[in-house]
Amino acid sequence: MSYASVLPPAAGGSPRRGRPGYDRETLLRICVDVFNVHGYDATSMGTLSKNLGISKSAIYHHVESKEEILEQALSRALDALEEVVQGGEAMAAPAVDRLEDVIRGTVRVLVEQMPYVTLLLRLRGNSEVETRALERRRTITRRVGQLIAQAQTEGAVRDDLSARSASRLLLGMINSIVDWYKPDVETSAETSTAALADTVVALAFSGLRTS
Repeated sequence: MSYASVLPPAAGGSPRRGRPGYDRETLLRICVDVFNVHGYDATSMGTLSKNLGISKSAIYHHVESKEEILEQALSRALDALEEVVQGGEAMAAPAVDRLEDVIRGTVRVLVEQMPYVTLLLRLRGNSEVETRALERRRTITRRVGQLIAQAQTEGAVRDDLSARSASRLLLGMINSIVDWYKPDVETSAETSTAALADTVVALAFSGLRTS
């Protein structure tokens, strides 16, 4: 698959083909798509060049290395997730309400930043960049666990469960969204981002039983 584009029509009206001009944002998005298709480790700069339809030297005009592309992509996902957690923690509300806010925000980030979060979830820790990203992800999980523990202390969440395990299971359920949710196809009200967040919250706090 190539992302090479057709340039605007020339004076005679027929389209001209040529090397597409990418800004940094577009280049990052396309590279992330390629990483997700082929795997980061298996993707060479040559593969990126082929898919972008530009030379490797043109890529280096925007970034110094493949690893820099990875770091920028992971920061996109992690910054958004950390912002959600920070916002929930800062709310003047009971812990259970702050937890629900974090859950909804996390679902929203996964839908809005799906390619970047998908890349994050597939990391293996094979480089310093990946190791740092995985540690940031673990920190997010711990912070969610702390919110669950606070809600347990306040009596809003059952206290016979491990807050640490609950946070991992909860985020694991949310993270699975990247494997099956197709926002460009499932556009009905029932499958909107808000409805998806409602379902996650209902499962997390009420389960499937009617009583």
